Amino acid sequence: MKRAMIIGLGAALLAGIVPASANDSVEAIVKDPKQWGIQTGDYANTRYSKLGDITKDNVKNLQVAWSFSTGVLRGHEGGPLVVGDVMYVHTPFPNVVYALDLNEEGKILWRYEPRQANNVVPVMCCDTVNRGVAYADGMIYFEQADTTVVALDAKTGQVKWSVVNGDPKKGETNTATVMPVKDKLIVGISGGEFGVRGHLTAYDLKTGKLAWRAYSMGPDEEMLVDPEKTTELGKPIGKDSSLKTWEGDQWKQGGGSTWGWYSYDPKLNLIYYGSGNPSTWNPKQRPGDNKWSMTVWARDPDTGIAKWVYQLTPHDEWDYDAVNEMILTDQKIGGKERKLLTHPDRNGFAYTLDRETGELLVAEKYDPVVNWATKVDMDKSSKTYGRPLVVAKYSTEQNGEDENSQGICPTALGTKDQQPSAYSPKTELFYIPTNHVCMDYEPFRVSYTAGQPYVGATLSMYPAPNSHGGMGNFIAWDNVKGKIVWSNKEQFSVWSGALATAGGVVFYGTLEGYLKAVDAKTGKELYKFKTPSGIIGNVITYEHKGKQYVAVLSGVGGWAGIGLAAGLSGSSEGLGAVGGYAALANYTALGGQLTVFTLRD
Repeated sequence: MKRAMIIGLGAALLAGIVPASANDSVEAIVKDPKQWGIQTGDYANTRYSKLGDITKDNVKNLQVAWSFSTGVLRGHEGGPLVVGDVMYVHTPFPNVVYALDLNEEGKILWRYEPRQANNVVPVMCCDTVNRGVAYADGMIYFEQADTTVVALDAKTGQVKWSVVNGDPKKGETNTATVMPVKDKLIVGISGGEFGVRGHLTAYDLKTGKLAWRAYSMGPDEEMLVDPEKTTELGKPIGKDSSLKTWEGDQWKQGGGSTWGWYSYDPKLNLIYYGSGNPSTWNPKQRPGDNKWSMTVWARDPDTGIAKWVYQLTPHDEWDYDAVNEMILTDQKIGGKERKLLTHPDRNGFAYTLDRETGELLVAEKYDPVVNWATKVDMDKSSKTYGRPLVVAKYSTEQNGEDENSQGICPTALGTKDQQPSAYSPKTELFYIPTNHVCMDYEPFRVSYTAGQPYVGATLSMYPAPNSHGGMGNFIAWDNVKGKIVWSNKEQFSVWSGALATAGGVVFYGTLEGYLKAVDAKTGKELYKFKTPSGIIGNVITYEHKGKQYVAVLSGVGGWAGIGLAAGLSGSSEGLGAVGGYAALANYTALGGQLTVFTLRD
């Protein structure tokens, strides 16, 4: 069984190498702006559409074309896909999938309603969300909350194969989307708050057979790293790079889950993703850098072997997962054309790296209130090169167990959580939904029991002090200069994924439920419409019968909206979010709806 579950380094190196090429069916859809065939818009994660019929001048004429109730409450993250004349919509737990006919304004062609045990819900840390389905080769792929990965016939909804990716009894669940790359399906795992050991897994698209699995920490052969060839900041990571940074066998419950977004460069044949927080949240219990949690990974999708890694927050003391999107662009930096990877991290720093080598190029704060570190050391001759320089006052490690470290910015939610940014090649700006929130953090000793929470910290959250009073900003970011170009204030965190378009319009949603459209160059608000519930879904656009449409899921929830979603009232519940977002109940209520917009005729 162990041999079947873990393909080691040697076996992966012996695997046949397939010529670098993305999945042809996905590539074809991505090149057609009339469709929206992948959650992130394209393999580069830009969430940019070449459609331009909706412009800065006419976006004010948007109106609702049709809507659809999902029949499920709680947080609706992710977004629909559009392939041909069919839209595929998903829900949070119990993870219903619908195929809707665009020719008949959402007539249900088929629905997939999985049977999952209700005991999965208590081991989902921050709401029962899911970030959506994927399409490839005439199939719809989906990973359920209970980690069952399913392949559905896109025309009929019939299950073609299924495989179990984890064990909810150990706290392993899923909230992420999946990504088809060539002949494989890339799949992650959630559960860092339950002491799981995170991993990324590849399954055969046609059969569901396990191809490789790469753990976030542990022995080299189980992480699929080459001690001499896998590098960090240009240097080989060396033998037992992870084991040396954990005390004893703590790595076995090390966290580092992979519940965020994945991107892919077909020319370099590398997939990129981030690993999450180390377990537990009490840093005193896990001395060392805890590699390779909190890390950006570049892997070969054929073998799983890591080419390079970069740990953003060594020995995390604040729950600053590194799972946020990795956006791939080709831009000039220092007068030279570079293959870039831009990553706005939970820790409040936005990083620009060379995606071929992993070289660190830019690391700057993208919210001025970030205070837990003064900067990231960019001096290549320094012993702390590439590391954040931690401020002692905000170090929960230095302040100790059962001590309440106050005024830490950002909160554990991060300056942004998973809500994905967008990039416009026209402006060369990144449009980032952010949390403008700080926290008090008190770690305490906790013991590990499989399937039980393994957190070890009490948090309280509140708007950033001495600021505009709200809990969010929507910003335009220059990844080359490391500067905010413009910033729009929001009353609550912006928990919706952004969309940039060729029409010069950027869309996003708010926790109160507004779909907003702003000028890509200036940030000027051009349009807003309040949907039935708070928006934590990701805005998409497509064209049907010659008209451009914009669509978004509304349904308040996620970590920020967990109080409403789960009916919690204690201020420290929801890992500290309930008290911080208590006022949200005055603006919206539970829902589950797709709203589709187009221009008035």
